[in-house]
Amino acid sequence: MLSATASPPVDRLTTLPAGEPGLTLGWAVGAWLEEWLVQPNGPRAGKPVELTPQQVHFLLWWYAVDEAGRWLFDHAARRLAKGTGKSPFAAMLALAEFCGPVRVADFSPRFPGGVVGKPVDMPLVEIAATAESQTGNTMRWVRAFAPKGSKVAVRYGLDAGKTVYYRLPEGELRVITSSSTAAEGGQTTAAIQDETHLWTPTNGGAELAAILDDNLTKSGGRAVETANAWVPGRECVANATWDAWVTQEEGGLQEGASRILYDARIAPADTDMADERSLRAALEHTYRGCYWVDIDRLVGRVWSPKAKPDDSKRKYLNWPTAAWDAWVTAEQWDRLADPTVEVADGDRVVLFFDGSKSRDATALVGCRVEDGHVFLVGVWEPPGRHDHSDWTVDPDAVDFAVRRAFDRWQVAAFFADVREWESWVYTEWPLRYRDTLEVWAVPSGRPPQPVAWDMRGHGDEFARAAEACHAEIEAGGFTHDGSSALSRHVAACRRRPFRDLITVGKESPDSPRKIDAAVCVIGARMVRRIVLSRTDRSDRKKPGRMWGA
Repeated sequence: MLSATASPPVDRLTTLPAGEPGLTLGWAVGAWLEEWLVQPNGPRAGKPVELTPQQVHFLLWWYAVDEAGRWLFDHAARRLAKGTGKSPFAAMLALAEFCGPVRVADFSPRFPGGVVGKPVDMPLVEIAATAESQTGNTMRWVRAFAPKGSKVAVRYGLDAGKTVYYRLPEGELRVITSSSTAAEGGQTTAAIQDETHLWTPTNGGAELAAILDDNLTKSGGRAVETANAWVPGRECVANATWDAWVTQEEGGLQEGASRILYDARIAPADTDMADERSLRAALEHTYRGCYWVDIDRLVGRVWSPKAKPDDSKRKYLNWPTAAWDAWVTAEQWDRLADPTVEVADGDRVVLFFDGSKSRDATALVGCRVEDGHVFLVGVWEPPGRHDHSDWTVDPDAVDFAVRRAFDRWQVAAFFADVREWESWVYTEWPLRYRDTLEVWAVPSGRPPQPVAWDMRGHGDEFARAAEACHAEIEAGGFTHDGSSALSRHVAACRRRPFRDLITVGKESPDSPRKIDAAVCVIGARMVRRIVLSRTDRSDRKKPGRMWGA
């Protein structure tokens, strides 16, 4: 779970762990790279490679181990802005895995990081992509760092080719693609998964990633992805890896599950691309340590009439740009976050509940009546946010969250969708809370309903509520608690027509990306408006019940 001081993963501008691990081979790997590789181009051409502090920081955590010598991370992803040197560094990692001290030999306090390294026996290092043209850039850097006759090639007896390198005994560094039969069944010891924002189910990228994961598991190897920010709505491996990392950082991993090291530098959500100071500060953050990058030229590129704003956001600010049918953008939602706001005990609030038993998420969201601040009370999701056929939500855990909410706050209204929770919303919760609620969900129903608000019969009202909430978000009309789950669910919402209105829906009926907490945000904001309007009316009945017109 997130610590009390950790920010939600979707809000982090730098994602690598802070500080240094206790035990790591990273120092040894970095020293090997700087000893044996020569910079092939640029102002340092012909000189030994010199790693940036950011690259060293990644190495320290990627090669971190526990006291038993087990890796802390089984998979890594480096999602960085265009021009930050992802491909050259990926080539360095490939050569280190091919020749360098990347496996634990022993522990010794006399060595930096406390770990002694050794090379892999019979290494099989694969640079993978969905098409050979995608692998070309990284393999070009491998050839530039280790050409025939170079220091590293002579020392390790490398037989260099255009798409494959050999070294005795039986070592191989090669390029593979989704169309290659070499991918299936290989004893891969390390993999560079190149440009995974382009790996999709339609081009074989998702299947290639799964095959590589199986191969690496057999051999005890690991993979490093490189990616730019993706276009949401395009199902790609880079997006799936991000989702998995967010689940991990939210505490959603099952015990023993593989862990991901995620390396991203992301521009602040409030960056104003039209303001030079704001844009420059954002670029200096996303390109920190990249001494070869000219920030002035990047500013000029972003401002060029030929540049598309969405492309600039993805390439230079490292933002996944919103899908064409996104309900709101991540930047719009993030600007409303204020985790410092406290909803105190006894505050007057409203609650909205959207429940499921298995395939979808179950969520409970609150909204303070006084100022409209939105906060997550609870969310229950399938492990990994995928549809697990054997997973069901624990109704007692949900009910406990409802009880705690009523114990802690003065709940003016509690609306709950009906489907799959009939006994709770029609019987259990009304019996318990009907006399404490100021506003009932369906006061004029036959019979009146204190809690049950069946969304199947309130499509028009919900669509109007979605449009009102959308306008409030665009205008910065309320704050929220910055919950990572809320941010994920809001980002997954897509605009969907409903008669002459616009409501929200999932990307597709079978999409693993949930929107239930976002539905509750819309509902909670709607219920607050109802409470405010009705408590101002002169026809207010006795405490505990408020009747509609």
